Amino acid sequence: MTGHHRRAAVGLPGREDPLVDAPLMRALIGGAHRHHGQTRQMSADAAPDRVRYLSLAWIRELSAAVEASERLAELAADHRLRVTQIVTDTPEGDVAYHLSVADGTASFGAGPVEDEDVRMQQDWDTAVAVATGQLNAQEAFVTGRILLTGDRELLMASLDVFAALDSVFNEVRARTDYS
Repeated sequence: MTGHHRRAAVGLPGREDPLVDAPLMRALIGGAHRHHGQTRQMSADAAPDRVRYLSLAWIRELSAAVEASERLAELAADHRLRVTQIVTDTPEGDVAYHLSVADGTASFGAGPVEDEDVRMQQDWDTAVAVATGQLNAQEAFVTGRILLTGDRELLMASLDVFAALDSVFNEVRARTDYS
């Protein structure tokens, strides 16, 4: 985290209600990963035309789709944002993935991003519920099921990036198995 960004915790009970909308959250939670302490090999996806949520195949597809997005590249010329997403208690262990948008390039990948501006963390059940529309993202923040730390103002200034990211995720989401 760079020194010029204000850190804020959002989504904890008793805190200010977050100003984060559902498309932004779906885009972020739709999201590449790294396994901490994983000792078993990741299982294969259920079917060749489907990808399992948070699997390596899912991350590869999203990474390729983000890289191919002309709209995200355009937005990356005017935005700088680095987001790390942590999902705990997944069937494969804890998972970390990131989005980086800067200098005309948008990338999505496994593990935390260096010099992150924003970090989000939630458990598997919350991530699946938000990604599939069973849980409203804002409700998940307010009830403390999603913890957001970092530069909330920068996050809110990047809503157009997340709208474009949500469109990219929709392509993969249609083929995603959340079981």
